[in-house]
Amino acid sequence: MLGAVTDTPKAVSGIARELGTARQSVQRIADVLVEQGLAEYLPNPAHSRAKLLSPTAEGVAALRRIDPAHGRLARALVAELGEEGAASALASLRLLSEAMERIGPQG
Repeated sequence: MLGAVTDTPKAVSGIARELGTARQSVQRIADVLVEQGLAEYLPNPAHSRAKLLSPTAEGVAALRRIDPAHGRLARALVAELGEEGAASALASLRLLSEAMERIGPQG
């Protein structure tokens, strides 16, 4: 999610649309990133209640450490699954995420 706001801070709802996932899921992760000091909320001149998520310097440094390994892994998974298989797996993960959002925490 930090990668989605590296170039431009965005509202949680915008990140959710971009990633194709539920806003509530993005909100929970955004709050954790802020708690860990990897991101911060900034004022949004377009909407006073919808703060913008932006990475901190520590968050950008973490992305730089993760990015090369993530790219290698993503390429290896696509090579293993094929483009169609990778797309199918991603669609299944999105369905699972949406279902989990609907049923909520069961702990």
